[in-house]
Amino acid sequence: MTSPVWHPYAHLKTQTPAPKVVGGEGAHFTLESGERLLDATCSWWCMIHGYRHPRLVNAIREQAGELCHVMLGGLTHEPADRLARELVRITPEGLNHVFYSDSGSVGMEVAMKMALQYQVLTGHPEKQRMLSLMKAYHGDTTGCMAVCDPEEGMHSLFSSLLPEHHFAPAPKAGFDATPDQVALDLAALREVLVRHHHEIAALLMEPLLQAAGGLNMTSPEYLRGARALCDEFGVLLIFDEVATGFGRTGKLFAADHAEVTPDIMVLSKGLTGGYLGHAATLAHDRVHDAFIGDSEHHAFMHGPTFMGNPLACRVALESLRVFEEEDYLGKIATLNGLLQRELRDDKTLNGHPDVADVRVLGATAVIEARSAQALKGVGDFARQRGVWLRPIGRFLYTMPAYITSEPEMTHITDVMKAWFLTRNA
Repeated sequence: MTSPVWHPYAHLKTQTPAPKVVGGEGAHFTLESGERLLDATCSWWCMIHGYRHPRLVNAIREQAGELCHVMLGGLTHEPADRLARELVRITPEGLNHVFYSDSGSVGMEVAMKMALQYQVLTGHPEKQRMLSLMKAYHGDTTGCMAVCDPEEGMHSLFSSLLPEHHFAPAPKAGFDATPDQVALDLAALREVLVRHHHEIAALLMEPLLQAAGGLNMTSPEYLRGARALCDEFGVLLIFDEVATGFGRTGKLFAADHAEVTPDIMVLSKGLTGGYLGHAATLAHDRVHDAFIGDSEHHAFMHGPTFMGNPLACRVALESLRVFEEEDYLGKIATLNGLLQRELRDDKTLNGHPDVADVRVLGATAVIEARSAQALKGVGDFARQRGVWLRPIGRFLYTMPAYITSEPEMTHITDVMKAWFLTRNA
C-alpha cells in the first residue's frame, strides 16, 4: 500500500519508495527490512548523540510524567527557565535574552522580525530590508526563502511571493585564510553596505559554514570584519547557528572561533540533540532593551504555540549536560582529524577528474563533485555498503553524530571515496 506521506524535496514522478525506519541505536538506524545503516548525516545534522541515547530518552519520559506542554503566553515553567539560563551561560557574552520557537526556520523569522522592529524602535524605520550572502540557506518558510541564495537556491519558483532583500557575494577565502586573503571578501561586503546601509536592518549569515547552500567553509577573520562593518553602518549582525551550533565547526559555536558576539543568534537542530523540534533566538542586551517602552510597538508580536515546550526544553538541558560531561569537543576533534586524514589529505581522491574540491571543518566534510550527475546513484551505492548518504546537488558530505566511533567514521569515508575511486576504474 502506498503511503500517504508527502516527502520533502521529492520529485513525485521519479521518487522511489522511502525505506521505513523501525529503530536506531548509536550511530545506526534500522530499517523494516532488517538493514542496519550507519547514518553519515545524523538526520540532517541534528542527532548529535546518535539514536536512543538513554539519558535523553529518560529525560523525555520523566518530563512527560510531569508536564508535556503549557503555553508561554502569560505562563512559564522550570524547564524553559533553566534552559534559558544555560543558553545564556554558554553563548557569547551579552546574549542574555532567549525567545523560543519550534524550528530553525521559525527561529530565523523571529530574528528578522526582531531586527526590523529594533530599527523602528531606535528611530530608523527606513531600515526594512535584510542583507544576506550568496550561497546562503536559512530555511523554507516565506521570510527565510527571501534571504536564501536567489540564483542557486531552491526557491526561485516563489520569487513573486517574496520580498526583495540585498545580497553580498559569498566569501571565498577558506577557514585558514590570512587577513589579506579575506580582505577582498570584506571589501565586497563593504561595497554593498556603502550603497544600501540606509535601508538594511541586519546582516544574516551562517558563520564559517554555509550548509545547505553548498557547504562553503569560510574564515573567522570574515566574521570579525563583518562585525566591525555592521557596527560602522548601524546594521545588526545575525548569526544563523542552526547548523553550526553545538560543536559542528569544532567549537561550541562558530562565533567562538572569531571571539565575536552577534546581536542575535539562532539555535536549533543540535539544541535538543535532535530528539524534539525546538529553537531559540538569543538577543543581545541592547536589542532586548530597545523593546522596553510604553507604545504599542514595543511589544514583540510573535508567539508560536509550542514555543518553550517543556519536553523539548528538558531534553535540551540533558543534551547539553551530556555534551559537556562527556567531552564532546574532544570527540569532535578526533572526528576532525580522521576526516582530514581520510578525505582532505587523500591525494588520489583530490586528483580524481570528477572531484572539484574536498573540504573539512570540525565534524563536517564535503567532496564537491564537478556536477550533480557525478553523484547520481551514490545513495544506493552507499546503502549497499551499509551507510546512509544523501548528497545535496553536487556535494557529497558527511555530518556524523559525535558519538560515531573511529571504525564507523572510517567506514563512512571509505564508502565516500569508493564512489569516486571505483566507479571509473
